Amino acid sequence: MMNYSQIHDECHAAGMTAGIKCRPTPMMVGEAKSIFSNEIDYTKQTYLLDEGACGFAWVTIYPGNCKLANAYKKLGLARPAYGGGVQHWITEFGQSAARKEAYAHAYAAKLRELTGVERIYMGSRLD
Repeated sequence: MMNYSQIHDECHAAGMTAGIKCRPTPMMVGEAKSIFSNEIDYTKQTYLLDEGACGFAWVTIYPGNCKLANAYKKLGLARPAYGGGVQHWITEFGQSAARKEAYAHAYAAKLRELTGVERIYMGSRLD
């Protein structure tokens, strides 16, 4: 019998390592020179976001009624996903999309390796 809590801990460790090693591309934020411009007006306040773009990431497990998905739901690690399956949302690394994506990729890969379940995918979106 699989210890799903221990599996999560190993996947989390892999995700944390990947997220820490990730080097996000910094992003400059400021007002545009004009309404249709892509150029920043550096005479106004600007901000450098060292952690890059803001966003979200998650790991989806299919199908939503397999042993792994049911165990993750029971442990409070996942919830039903829109379109099927269950999703485990990444809460680490603040708003950094790059670090969350790195975590989710590593987590999903480790989860596939440890469980043999192939239909485990990483997803993300920018905020």
